[in-house]
Amino acid sequence: MQTWLTGISPAPLPSRRSPIQASTCWPNSAGALRPKRMARSSMKAPLGELFEAVGIHFIPGNADSIDTEGRSVSYTDANGQPQRIVYDRLILAAGSQVARPAVPGLAEHAFDVDQLESAMRLEQHLVGLAALPASPARNTVVVCGGGFTGIETATEMPARLRSILGTDAALRVVVVDRGAHVGAALGAGITPSIVAACEQAGVEWLAGASVVAVDAAGVTLDNGEHIPSNTVIWTVGVKASPLTAQVAGERDTFGRLKVDGHLKVLGQDHVYATGDTAWAAVDDLGNHALMTCQHAIPMGRHSGNNAAADLLGLQPVLYRQPKYVTCLDLGDWGAAFSEGWERELKLHGQEGKELKRQINSVWIYPPAADRSLALTAADPLIAIV
Repeated sequence: MQTWLTGISPAPLPSRRSPIQASTCWPNSAGALRPKRMARSSMKAPLGELFEAVGIHFIPGNADSIDTEGRSVSYTDANGQPQRIVYDRLILAAGSQVARPAVPGLAEHAFDVDQLESAMRLEQHLVGLAALPASPARNTVVVCGGGFTGIETATEMPARLRSILGTDAALRVVVVDRGAHVGAALGAGITPSIVAACEQAGVEWLAGASVVAVDAAGVTLDNGEHIPSNTVIWTVGVKASPLTAQVAGERDTFGRLKVDGHLKVLGQDHVYATGDTAWAAVDDLGNHALMTCQHAIPMGRHSGNNAAADLLGLQPVLYRQPKYVTCLDLGDWGAAFSEGWERELKLHGQEGKELKRQINSVWIYPPAADRSLALTAADPLIAIV
């Protein structure tokens, strides 16, 4: 049996945002903002040798459309030519993208850290601030959204700005969030850590507020206040890949396809969804996978196994991942590690930071290009701790 994988390129590893066995990494590239600049090449995982070791044929290209009736995918190849490939089973693993609502000026003037390219664009912009005359707008960064990505971005930003603009610059980093208080979306367990980290870094919060417009000079809030800023970063939510809309089925509010316990799309006989494209139960208590690599990695193991089992007439493996944990990076202050859906704090400060470093430097990386090691790492029955 031969496996075919269609994708744009070997995927960059998220520093965040993206979801792993014992913790959470999140779908962004906030690591590009850290004071010690990283080479762009070091933020990607070379996958070519790994694919060769396990017999995967990789097709560089961009998937354009899915025909579930004809069991085919149309795509544009690396030379810009339209192509088509047929499939016996399709695993939709196209991920997600930042959600950009119809806020005036958002598309033209705001940055994001959703993909490596957009994070590098932001990094280049930040470096370029040093060439501008000092002003409140130059020295102010507005982070729109106080969820995981917004918090990790904001708490990294002061150190990054100081390394560019100097330690004496009058910096201002502002988080604008609809929540009633700091870290409202993340629960009471880790809120004290977020508050402490923001106080140490000098990050301000405007709680209960929304950005209603973005322009070249800053943002306008729903109360009419205008904050001067040359750097506006949008982190308010993500949505599933637009390719999900080409597969008939039920969806959640993020556009994810609803799947059964084996990750097969409901109503489809030959299509599986995984990662950020799938709305999947993680237990029998009503909890569902989040759009993080904590869930995406085990889901990838299960979907790959079950699609192959379906072809071979073998018994599929039920996807369940009852243990939920988080590890939130909080800049120089450290990190907060919690367990359970109520996010009970277990580690914080520098202890939490050590775990986060382990996640970002070891756990999220693919296995070595060794067939035996790679297939072992892909086993859906690996214990998830």
